[in-house]
Amino acid sequence: MKTTTISKQEMDRIYKKIGENVKKARKAKNVSQLALALAIGHKAVGTISMAELCINNKHFNIEHLVKIADVLDMKIEDFFEGI
Repeated sequence: MKTTTISKQEMDRIYKKIGENVKKARKAKNVSQLALALAIGHKAVGTISMAELCINNKHFNIEHLVKIADVLDMKIEDFFEGI
């Protein structure tokens, strides 16, 4: 089995791209950050807004992406486009 090392900078780039893809998809479906946050079980937009921009070391986890894909009627792999 091959061992791989992915740098923090590369992971940050990946998280940022996923956030951009979520934002793009959300806007294309005309869904607000608040509506998306509420639909995935959050009470405020903080998780969505910070993860879309990948600030304060916040990013989407797999559970978020699965729920967001369901809400936006998309495939989860669409969020990994361009990575």
